[in-house]
Amino acid sequence: MPRPDAVTAEEAGAPPRPSPHGATVGERPGRGSGSSPRSRTGALAAEHLRPTLTFLTVGGLVFLFDAALYNLLVFWDPAEGWGQGLMHGHPLAAKLLTIAVASCLTYLGNRLWTFGDRPRPHTARSIALFVLVNLIAAGLQLGCLGFSRYVLGLDSVLADNVSGTFIGQIVSTTFRYVTYGRYVFPRER
Repeated sequence: MPRPDAVTAEEAGAPPRPSPHGATVGERPGRGSGSSPRSRTGALAAEHLRPTLTFLTVGGLVFLFDAALYNLLVFWDPAEGWGQGLMHGHPLAAKLLTIAVASCLTYLGNRLWTFGDRPRPHTARSIALFVLVNLIAAGLQLGCLGFSRYVLGLDSVLADNVSGTFIGQIVSTTFRYVTYGRYVFPRER
């Protein structure tokens, strides 16, 4: 481990020295000018594999929670059981409520686990961007559910879960993954 007060060869003005593996000492593997496309692809995959898998794990757990809560609100009545729930006539409001709860859980999971290795951003800015991204993502998800309910006229358990929960979740999760990594939890620049 280098000492904190040690001067590197680059800082001293010396040319970088090659390592036994062909990369220049201090460079990240796969980033050297002489690396092959295959090694760059492998390095890129390794760099993105862990955050992608943890993001999908957080999203998967929150997806299950969101689906269960939505189905309870829309299709389960405490007095009657399964059928038409308390919010059956208001599916968009029910979905908006479940998205709000799920978004809070998603923020915590992604801040602490998926992007936990990144520097802590200014909390107010990070939360504001997170809310903006999630409002847009919620609009995408609600658009899928609304199209199914009000344009196609489908209001069954299966139709709501396919359109609002499954398709809507895929569209909104894809949007969230790209924007979280780039704007909400950015790498140090």
